[in-house]
Amino acid sequence: MDFAAAVEYLLGLGHETLTIKLGLRNTELLLNALDNPQRAFPSVQIAGTNGKGSTAAMLDSICRAAGLRCGLYTSPHLVAITERIKVSGEPISHEEFASCTTTVREVSEQIDALPTFFEQLTAIALLAFRNAGIELAILETGLGGRLDSTTAANATIVAVTQIAMDHEEYLGHTIESIANEKAAIIRPGVKAVIAKQQPEAMSVLLRRCEECGVTPILSERVSGYENVLLGLRGRHQIDNAAVAIRVAELLHVPRAAIVSGLENAHHPGRLELIAHKPNFLLDGAHNPAGCESLRAYLDEFAPRPLTLVFGAMRDKQLDQMGEILFPVADVLILTPVVNPRSASMEMLRPVAERFARGTVIETDSSAEALRVAIAKTPPEGLICIAGSLYLIGEVRPSISKISLDGPG
Repeated sequence: MDFAAAVEYLLGLGHETLTIKLGLRNTELLLNALDNPQRAFPSVQIAGTNGKGSTAAMLDSICRAAGLRCGLYTSPHLVAITERIKVSGEPISHEEFASCTTTVREVSEQIDALPTFFEQLTAIALLAFRNAGIELAILETGLGGRLDSTTAANATIVAVTQIAMDHEEYLGHTIESIANEKAAIIRPGVKAVIAKQQPEAMSVLLRRCEECGVTPILSERVSGYENVLLGLRGRHQIDNAAVAIRVAELLHVPRAAIVSGLENAHHPGRLELIAHKPNFLLDGAHNPAGCESLRAYLDEFAPRPLTLVFGAMRDKQLDQMGEILFPVADVLILTPVVNPRSASMEMLRPVAERFARGTVIETDSSAEALRVAIAKTPPEGLICIAGSLYLIGEVRPSISKISLDGPG
């Protein structure tokens, strides 16, 4: 297959969140048939509701600053699927992606139950990492932990970032049930770093550590980095950085590399500021906890007037998200997202009616929403786009082009 055919094949396998229903059996069979590429290098696995992607990005930056050849596997991608699989900070080539996909597809077709999108993509990543001769893999858990494909890599170091309510249809409807799913990445023999948590989640995580004979390493006790200027925006990144620091210390990374990595970390679509007149702020806040972090940043740093472009998935906690974000906007622009799970105007309209304090505008597409936002926002204002990483992925190429073309 060439690259286009490889992407078409993978996307034809269906939505990745269905992976959790199937457990680890298919992934283990697939990796075994590929001669277990995950055994060629040590791995770090990072789970959590919010912050796991940012933590993975910071850890990758830290390890690269230390001279380690790292593989980074994250999800979802914003624009190109190869963003999910990076070696030494760069997405793998289209040719390598196509080659690994072809190999994984051939093996998958010999397994009784065809592995899903995320199962095959995880195998593609691990195969690409072995081909690249990496020294360390950093694996962001896709969903949950207990049944997520990345867990089949048997990482020797695991980390759990903030746990909050999200993906309840798969993980359960309480903090405890969600924490149980994520705590399962803690196994006998691993080193486990745990971020600052709500008491209910922390209780579950500590109990899991005790059951597995693992001594928990609490990131909130990190010290000595108070004057570091983080490359990622938002006070919530302090907690994520603490997790990355703890993991880096377990990897015996020198302090100078930790500082350099934290200061130079980059994670597109997460409080990402793109300079223009007006400026754009892109944040994939897609659950109430993420919206709280975004709102705190907007309250403290955002210039006015503020235009908020909002689109989300229909299975999210739209009322809570709207209650947090909508009141801060002078202009609220609602948009659907090109995704079968997108919330419709009929779903978003009543939320806006309840919580918006400024002007509300409905649009038919993210492209229209972007045009309206630019027209409605003066140069000294800010356009914030939030609600879903899928929305960020839709608009980011256009915004990057606008920025390159110069001030409005």
